[in-house]
Amino acid sequence: MTGLILPPGQGRKLSTKAQEVTFKATEADGSAVSIFEVVVPPGFDVGAHVHGEAQEFFYVLEGELELLAFEPTERTAENWHLWESPEGQRMVRATAGASMFVPPNTPHAFRNASGEPVRMLFQCVPSPVHELYFEEIAEIWSSGKTVDADAVEEMRRRYDVHQITPLRFDPPAEAASRPAAAAKGA
Repeated sequence: MTGLILPPGQGRKLSTKAQEVTFKATEADGSAVSIFEVVVPPGFDVGAHVHGEAQEFFYVLEGELELLAFEPTERTAENWHLWESPEGQRMVRATAGASMFVPPNTPHAFRNASGEPVRMLFQCVPSPVHELYFEEIAEIWSSGKTVDADAVEEMRRRYDVHQITPLRFDPPAEAASRPAAAAKGA
């Protein structure tokens, strides 16, 4: 049996205006865990959502993300940023070295509210659910100047993503003009 070693920056890349994803270990490599490096641009908010089957792990490599992983006292449909758990938990500002584990059926979200791209390591079990999800959402994001919200919603249903609050991408003007690779220093 052979393992997989990838030098920095290597792996299959998918780039869209909303994210850059580098596949690090996938089902095709024999992995039961899908592992990705993700660049989250300024202004990207994945929106609160749950997965019935998948569990996820996020590790911030560079930058700062706002993270949430709990059932709130009240699920509001427009925004998760002010949610609070019965125990008093709130959204956390996570910097390099912080992590978030999300078991199935747990509402969770992340947002880059900073002015700089954020790099994170992202793992999902089972493989290849998120591999297929990232491939398909890249096609939807790159299909035109606007994103077909109905296509995103239909795709998310097929991949066990139950959206609670909307996905948003409102890049700051100066960040929107930079390509993703230049924004992350590559």
